[in-house]
Amino acid sequence: MLQRTVLSEAHRAAGAKMVAFAGWEMPLHYGSQLEEHHAVRRFAGMFDVSHMRAVEVLGPDARAFLRHALANDVAKLDAPGRALYSCMLNEGGGVVDDLIAYRFDDTAYRLVVNAGTAAKDIAWLRALAGGRAVELVERVDLALIAVQGPQARALAGAALPDLAAAVTGLRRFQGASCRDWFVACTGYTGEDGLELMLPAAVAPWVWDRLAQAGVRPCGLGARDTLRLEAGLNLYGQDMDETTSPLESGLGWTVDRSTGREFVGRAALAPPARALVGLALLDPGVLRARQPVHTAHGPGETTSGSYAPTLERSVALARVPIAVKLGDPAEVEIRGRRLRALVVPLPFVRDGRSRIDRFLSHPHWTTPR
Repeated sequence: MLQRTVLSEAHRAAGAKMVAFAGWEMPLHYGSQLEEHHAVRRFAGMFDVSHMRAVEVLGPDARAFLRHALANDVAKLDAPGRALYSCMLNEGGGVVDDLIAYRFDDTAYRLVVNAGTAAKDIAWLRALAGGRAVELVERVDLALIAVQGPQARALAGAALPDLAAAVTGLRRFQGASCRDWFVACTGYTGEDGLELMLPAAVAPWVWDRLAQAGVRPCGLGARDTLRLEAGLNLYGQDMDETTSPLESGLGWTVDRSTGREFVGRAALAPPARALVGLALLDPGVLRARQPVHTAHGPGETTSGSYAPTLERSVALARVPIAVKLGDPAEVEIRGRRLRALVVPLPFVRDGRSRIDRFLSHPHWTTPR
């Protein structure tokens, strides 16, 4: 039986199309995925992300434990409220999950992990924690709402005046406590915005206040096209336990600047493959698991979709490490090879395309 978030009734009342996702019943869209996508890029939208799991890591060994469990180093979090993105690796260097870690103090951190991997993640962390003075607490009492877009902070502050003071001056990957809420400038869309972690009991009231202020409810469909345009990995598609973060475009999240021993470090080797961006030049739609042909050997798309901001189809693809920006490629779709170009990631940043100059050469823009 599918689980439901505390906002399930609000989604239904708003006419959402509900679908199964990672064991949860979640809104796919509220009528127009395209309009929801553009609302986030141009104004502000909100997502129910309460299916994700917040886990608190508490105790005298919390900092040392996370420095061992995560590939990125929580020692970088030099003030309360600071956050970082990290992978959690297995002994073979594969990705158990990706997550965000928030620091309250050296004895208290909060991790937010993916819904579909939550049980596996918590079991893995508990196994690693054996013998350490650390406690793992699942915060099932919390709801999570992401408010994203260039007007997200302003509208959230107007709807929730107590919040406005708490987020004033916060930069990305910083957060602050606001009574029994925690508010962070993080997200999964490539836009500015906030993620609200708050008691589940007040979440429907907060969702309604944000909607009244003009923040548009958005579903999983828009969330996926937004994250793809932002070049953000989706666990289970762009990375998993068989792939290294070094071949998933996530080398920047692996901190080997010191002698710190973290799980999976010894297994990390120079990658033979890289995750790149592809822009389709011929008519068609890119999807996951399509063969990619390059001058340096074969590859495969890992995520793909029509990108509304760019008005073209794009994909993330794992290809031989020798493939470079600007290289041509072909993607095999239903037996036909369509032209594509290797372009930088992210495809879109702060609502603007970053790939236009790569596509402006007449050789690339002329259809077959």
